[in-house]
Amino acid sequence: MAALVLLPIEVSDAGWLSDVFKSSAKPGKSPKHHSSPKHATSPKRATLAKRAALAKPAASSKPRNVRLAALGPVTLNPSALRPAASTCNPSKFRIVLDVGHTAESEGAMSARNVAEFVFNHRLAQRIEQKLKAEGFAETMLLLTEGKARRSLVKRVAAANDLQANLFLSIHHDSVPNKFLEEWEFEGKKSRFSDRFSGYSVFVSHGNPDFKTSLSFAELLGKEMKAQGLQYAEQYSQAIMGRHRRPLLNKQTGVYSYDELVVLRTTRMPAVLLEAGSIINRDEELKMDSPERRDMISSGVTAAVREFCDPRWAILGAL
Repeated sequence: MAALVLLPIEVSDAGWLSDVFKSSAKPGKSPKHHSSPKHATSPKRATLAKRAALAKPAASSKPRNVRLAALGPVTLNPSALRPAASTCNPSKFRIVLDVGHTAESEGAMSARNVAEFVFNHRLAQRIEQKLKAEGFAETMLLLTEGKARRSLVKRVAAANDLQANLFLSIHHDSVPNKFLEEWEFEGKKSRFSDRFSGYSVFVSHGNPDFKTSLSFAELLGKEMKAQGLQYAEQYSQAIMGRHRRPLLNKQTGVYSYDELVVLRTTRMPAVLLEAGSIINRDEELKMDSPERRDMISSGVTAAVREFCDPRWAILGAL
């Protein structure tokens, strides 16, 4: 972690993706996987052993929430989108739900002056409830305190210490300041942009298990679409300037954002979900509703189930 360098962010964009700053440090070496059994001498057996290790978390205490102290489209080979683990035990499959931003560094401000952190926390709690109800008892909510710059590395370190099987960071979207317009809500000046809407999913090639990260990202995008939701297309457009990102799949809304610290430095498959735009006045109202949180939670849960056991996609509950 001593080599991690956080690049400065322009003041005008401080509230936009401010909790997932870029890092100029080169990706470190991939962590060592669990040793394969002695008899797994062939490449095929070694691969099977690696997959089994991914689905088996380390011994842990009872499920708990974790709170930290302050401090153009690319064509993909379908075979690259298959989950690395063929099956898993849901009761032992450990998922870390990272609540984006902190109470002290709240992220973007919605069109009606509600902090992104509030939206992130409520949605992450609903996803946690849904996953646990579906048998994923090891699901953990990761809450970080303090200023964003000081808490960012801490949240990654906590996720790595938990030895999770999957890391999912929950956020809500805004836009660069150049797209913002002014309006007044309940007697207070605010800013909005109704130009863009939709969810988006991000992965980093710097993650030591990018292939598995992409597998889950594809499942998540597919399930969000199955809920009737549309992804945010603006990240692939030239008008986004330095915020433009490579679109990996134009069907599911999966983007590459290689410099995101929470994706690049976690030692497990990691995905960031921008659940929807809270700077868009119409979509903000939808994102604030229990119905929309249920839709997104159902999509996430379906993606996790299929990631854990691909047979879910065809047979449903077994």
